[in-house]
Amino acid sequence: MQEKPKVVISRGRRPEFAVKDFSFTLADLPQDSLAPFRTSAWSAYQSLPFPSINDEAWRRTDIRLMPAEVFRLPQEGTYEDLPPVLEELLNPLVGNQHGGQIVLLPGGAQSFLSESLAARGVIFTDFRSALQTHPDLLTRLIGRVVRPEDGKFAALASALVQNGVLLYIPKNVIVEEPLHSVLWGPGVNLAHFSHLIVYVDDGASVTYVHEAASPDEEGDTLHAGIVEIYVGKNANLRFVELQSWGRHVWNFSHERARVDRDANLDWIFGAVGSRLTKNFSDLDLIGEGATGRMSGFYFTDGTQHLDHDTQQNHLAPHTTSDLLFKGALKGKSRSVWQGMIYVAPGAQKTDGYQANRNLILSDEARADSIPGLEIQADDVRCTHGATVGKLEQEPLFYLRSRGIPQVDAERLLVEGFFDPIMQRIPFEGVRERFQEAILRKMS
Repeated sequence: MQEKPKVVISRGRRPEFAVKDFSFTLADLPQDSLAPFRTSAWSAYQSLPFPSINDEAWRRTDIRLMPAEVFRLPQEGTYEDLPPVLEELLNPLVGNQHGGQIVLLPGGAQSFLSESLAARGVIFTDFRSALQTHPDLLTRLIGRVVRPEDGKFAALASALVQNGVLLYIPKNVIVEEPLHSVLWGPGVNLAHFSHLIVYVDDGASVTYVHEAASPDEEGDTLHAGIVEIYVGKNANLRFVELQSWGRHVWNFSHERARVDRDANLDWIFGAVGSRLTKNFSDLDLIGEGATGRMSGFYFTDGTQHLDHDTQQNHLAPHTTSDLLFKGALKGKSRSVWQGMIYVAPGAQKTDGYQANRNLILSDEARADSIPGLEIQADDVRCTHGATVGKLEQEPLFYLRSRGIPQVDAERLLVEGFFDPIMQRIPFEGVRERFQEAILRKMS
């Protein structure tokens, strides 16, 4: 009997294709007093490869469909021909007036700071104004906490930044009135680059709320941003950062806070928008007795993809960190949370905690939760946890048995799931706006 020839069927990997490069050139760098910093950042940008799914930090976030070549910088006054900023974003956080407010627009900015705070030495202004009134301070602080070399998008944002906020609180100044900034980013095919610098000097205290938002539009938009925070010895900062980008926005950010001896940072994140988000948020506890709390919520639907990469770095003894991120997912959306607690050698008496809780509201949604510990000291207490699950049937059945319709019962349970994080947002108007966004997604 003649033997049949063997047939070998090979199945190769799906074809690889790289992200197209941005069309920006060295000539696009603004010519101002930050020119040496920008030029150095541009060199870093050119030397760094585009992130790919072969990189561990980007393994679950694929940006190959991003049309990088179409994005362009807004020109001066571009915002005049684009949808105006929503009035609800400009409402005072407390009472009927602002301690200070900055509005960052495509090709422009508006700044306000109360005379009483300015008289006490508080600086709260946009980058355009800071280049004129505080160039030495801006030059001294920029790039100290987040370096251009930290990533491809960090380098690009450092080189091309047009809009930003400079916040400086002098020593022992207690700011009672909250400060507020809004980054408004409409415009198809526009690239928005932002940079926040927050420096709270020793013994000072402030609450600062920053919101990034845009309308839904037909086409792609880019945002790449940097947040640099320093909290001095015995100082306090409450920083609320909220993102409600339109569904067409590719959003990338590198953020890091350094908290010094006996200082405290309460850092609150909220995300309900964008097509795709990749966010790096590092908490560096650099002084003995430093404390940092990171609270986050996100709600995805449709085909949204949100990826938060957090790092809690205990670099000194007797430091405490506490992280809780909660997310709900609908449709075919996906979330990724990667967290790491790092304890440096000699950072004894560290207390670190991290938890990520996810609520899956549809069969095709997916949440990846990857906690981690790296401990190089022997007298510490570090714990972590992660959960991914659906709505519990017992409380749902209880509500239904009381005559509450299915949709309303699910909404109540989701509201209860998010409530511990929502209560950490200190301003009722902001909290209500994001609760309404969650309700819209639920419906």
